[in-house]
Amino acid sequence: MENENDWIKAGQIASQVRDYARTIIKNESSLLEVTDLIEKKMFSLGGKTAFPPDLSINDIAAHYSCLTNETTVFKTGDLVKIDLGVHVNGAIADTACTICVDSTENKELIESSDKALKAAINILKPDLKVNEIGKVVDEVIQSYNFQPIRNLSGHGIDLFRIHTKPNIPNYDNRSNEVLTEDRVIAIEPFASTGIGLIHEGKPSEVYAIVNKRPTRSPVVREVLKFIETEYKTMPFAKRWIVKKFGPGKAQIALTTLERENILYHYLKKAKV
Repeated sequence: MENENDWIKAGQIASQVRDYARTIIKNESSLLEVTDLIEKKMFSLGGKTAFPPDLSINDIAAHYSCLTNETTVFKTGDLVKIDLGVHVNGAIADTACTICVDSTENKELIESSDKALKAAINILKPDLKVNEIGKVVDEVIQSYNFQPIRNLSGHGIDLFRIHTKPNIPNYDNRSNEVLTEDRVIAIEPFASTGIGLIHEGKPSEVYAIVNKRPTRSPVVREVLKFIETEYKTMPFAKRWIVKKFGPGKAQIALTTLERENILYHYLKKAKV
């Protein structure tokens, strides 16, 4: 595999940061402060953010990243999905875990996803059909009497690209697509007490470049050049742009780039 050492290093850093994140989320701790600490930890270990850390609470299944004016604090019993991406020279490690803040509530729900992930990893090999991964995930989660979320899935990963083919389902979707040797993938089991579906919620203040094209405004061009240089096609947070350029300039640039279909604005994912 090309740049194998970078992939390995990214994975090692992501693992350490994930374990660190588990220890700093406490009752009354600030989501903003925790997010800042997570990002600083990545950089201190020699990695960079492949996407803004997502700390999704309770019914928010995924993609809750800290807002520019974030005031959320964690409470005892909150179910928190910690989703982190680290890159080293564009080689990306995507990792996640779930915790219940200062509580043993939801122990079986958390365990079902953990066991599903381990079961899926155990069957991985070249030429394996991706639907076999989904089948194993589904079987394990349902054995705990929960439902896998069917419209959230894992994915392939490439240099500087967090979401690529193949789609890695959480149920047997009958796909004939197979894994190839040296393919990097993220397997993402989600267990739910609901019916196993999510809907898109409010804007997340997380963006990514989807179309490279010129823009007229010198101010907007300056911000776009920074985004292209710093984040390439990887997702980034509005608050990072605000920190660099100030709130007014950042808002004008992001609004313009989204309107011109240069940026994609992610939405939060909530379960139903």
